[in-house]
Amino acid sequence: MNSFPWLTTLWLAPAIGAVAVLAVPAARRNVARALAFAVSIGVLALAVTLAVRFQPGGAQYQFVEEHEWIPAFGVGYTLGLDGIATALVLLTAVLLPLLILAGWNDDRAAGEGRKTAHIYLALMLLVESMVLISFLALDILLFYVFFEAMLIPMYFLIGGFGPRTSDAAVRAQRSRAAVKFLLYNLFGGLIMLAAVIGLYVLTAQAGLGEGSAGTFDLRTVVTAANNGQLGGSTAVINALFLGFLFAFAVKAPLWPLHTWLPDAAVSATPSGAVLMMAVVDKVGTFGMLRYCLLLFPLASDTFAPLVITLAVIGILYGALLAIGQTDVMRLIAYTSISHFGFIILGIFAMTTQAQSGATLYMVNHGLSTAALFLIAGFLVSRRGTRMIADFGGVQKVAPVLAGTFFIAGLATLSLPGLAPFVSEFLVLVGTFGKYKVAAVLATGALVLAAIYVLWMYQRMMTGPLKQGNENLRDLVPRELAVVVPLLVALLVLGFYPKPVLDMVDPAVGHTLSTIGKHDPAPTVPAPEAGAATPPVGGHK
Repeated sequence: MNSFPWLTTLWLAPAIGAVAVLAVPAARRNVARALAFAVSIGVLALAVTLAVRFQPGGAQYQFVEEHEWIPAFGVGYTLGLDGIATALVLLTAVLLPLLILAGWNDDRAAGEGRKTAHIYLALMLLVESMVLISFLALDILLFYVFFEAMLIPMYFLIGGFGPRTSDAAVRAQRSRAAVKFLLYNLFGGLIMLAAVIGLYVLTAQAGLGEGSAGTFDLRTVVTAANNGQLGGSTAVINALFLGFLFAFAVKAPLWPLHTWLPDAAVSATPSGAVLMMAVVDKVGTFGMLRYCLLLFPLASDTFAPLVITLAVIGILYGALLAIGQTDVMRLIAYTSISHFGFIILGIFAMTTQAQSGATLYMVNHGLSTAALFLIAGFLVSRRGTRMIADFGGVQKVAPVLAGTFFIAGLATLSLPGLAPFVSEFLVLVGTFGKYKVAAVLATGALVLAAIYVLWMYQRMMTGPLKQGNENLRDLVPRELAVVVPLLVALLVLGFYPKPVLDMVDPAVGHTLSTIGKHDPAPTVPAPEAGAATPPVGGHK
């Protein structure tokens, strides 16, 4: 127990900041923007402080806060931070100031209301707050509440904000995309709610709570599930696992539950789309690690081959569809489906290398997707079109924009020396030891990624300057302030991923030991008959 409520302060600060932004007079747009940016910087400072104070070799959950919430039903306000959550908290806190800076004028493109800027910025901060508490929650019901609640501000960011247009069809498409996002995720959440209730009934029957009540305490339920005290038939446990998995697979998203993502990504502002793909969707893959595996170890083992099959299909499907896109923003959205397939593959391979790589991939995907999508958004806002065919020769008039776009694209295809390569390599190596066919098939996506990234760059940035691109301006200082930190992070983590891996490895090891999984032992071929056996130590 800590004397200072670090974790409560961390998630509550952006929520209070959202209220403060709404309280700024409507005519003071720049004040609202500056206040929102200052709040996000304060949250980043808190996240960095927690990361520095976090001890990877210490207790599994640190900075724990425990308070009664609804004791009659075994619900508590319980927060804690492990290595995996720390990495994702840092990712969230790093991206929000950059997204606010990148979308400094996004509210102007969304509508004519005087309070537009305030609402847009408040929604961004609310999403950050709800994502942070989802990473921190150690109470299953508390997690579920915010897992669902974050859909509401995200829905308004998708449906209410986007490039200004007089085209009624485009506005209708934006509304449909927001509704599709909400319905998909709400349906997944309802399935998960049934599983949460079913799990609570099992804890009550097992006497894990006080009196006749059950408990939602994650640590208590995980201990009981792995000690055989939770009870329940195999069919019931499998059904509960599938309920949790379905909700997380929708949010991640996992093929074939992915269809809401491309529409939502192109309908939102670039900052809103990055917030969704790089931050909100990570709650889905995080949930698979913390809830599916720890609460249902036997069911996870049973369904691992199915999930891995779907992940591999998603990896190849996303890459193939990206190649065929004519819309640059939709192309980048499909690459995220492929990348989430790699993350889920690493999680359910259940080896140390694969899960560490999957966690590192969550961080690296957030950085690379943010860089590529935001730079593409800067270009689209200048040209007024998302069609790849409308560009060409951009590097002649905007060399810095073209150069940063190229580096971000190389990170997306996992070029050695850039951060995603390390995580993708770990996932593939860790998977190969248990699922060789899946690893080999997933490796094929590396070739496909090179095709869709390099071909996109060739069509948009090289060649003769196409008509309509003559007056495209290069990146301005505000945009460089967004892009440069992301590219620097991709380079640093590409050559030195050790700080993040040192943070997540103990948490991954604890997860695997809790569910009774061990890395496969290397196989050594037996010596041929009559061959001399080398002496111990290898010396003659």
